[in-house]
Amino acid sequence: MLTCKSNYFKLSELMAAAAAVQVGNLPSKFQRFLPSAPKIAARIKANPAPLFVSTNPSDVNLHRLRELYAVCDHSCHRFPNTDGEGRVEPVDALKLSTALSHSSVVVSVFTNAESAGGDWIRKVTPKNGRLIGFGRAVSDLGLTASIYDVMVHPYYRGKGIGRTIVKKIVRMLIGRDIYDIAALCKDRERLFFRACGFGDDMLGATTMMYTAAAAASSEEEDMIVAGRKLLLLPPQRQFKQK
Repeated sequence: MLTCKSNYFKLSELMAAAAAVQVGNLPSKFQRFLPSAPKIAARIKANPAPLFVSTNPSDVNLHRLRELYAVCDHSCHRFPNTDGEGRVEPVDALKLSTALSHSSVVVSVFTNAESAGGDWIRKVTPKNGRLIGFGRAVSDLGLTASIYDVMVHPYYRGKGIGRTIVKKIVRMLIGRDIYDIAALCKDRERLFFRACGFGDDMLGATTMMYTAAAAASSEEEDMIVAGRKLLLLPPQRQFKQK
């Protein structure tokens, strides 16, 4: 936090100072901060708005979380229904509430939407902030855990928020003496989780999903062919975009 006789400089003034440094024309009122101006500019560029990272599940508003799922086009279902534009169906509120209540770790990230345009140093809280990031883990509380639903609002991606969420989850699990931590991810998410410290199982284990053999299936069961396996599908639901 940058102060001068208890007076705060606004983000716009700091941005102007950083720009002036690059052209060698720093206003006199900023001369005293000349040595630290490059660091200030880098800090503003890397984190233009303050963040609040919460590990308290009660800080998560279910309605806002559903909105984040929607804007991230993220589904909790392995085989989600989609609308005519290819967007996944909204997450079921009751099931999401149940999932949260049984999650061992819940991490949410908030920012102040107003801060980007003015008051940079205003304190962000879950009450006045906007939910822009989320992730959770389920565990047996003794030996193993799995990470799910890591997502960041598209506008705030590329700023390290997703990695912050994963690392926070991992630290909390390790703090509970749980080291067998997995992340079930799609192919396009593998590089992200590798950057967070995840890799292939050193024991050569492969994730296997529940399957149903054709001989055990009935006419009422919906199946999908995946390689040489038949995967059992959940009952189809009507999804109409509102």
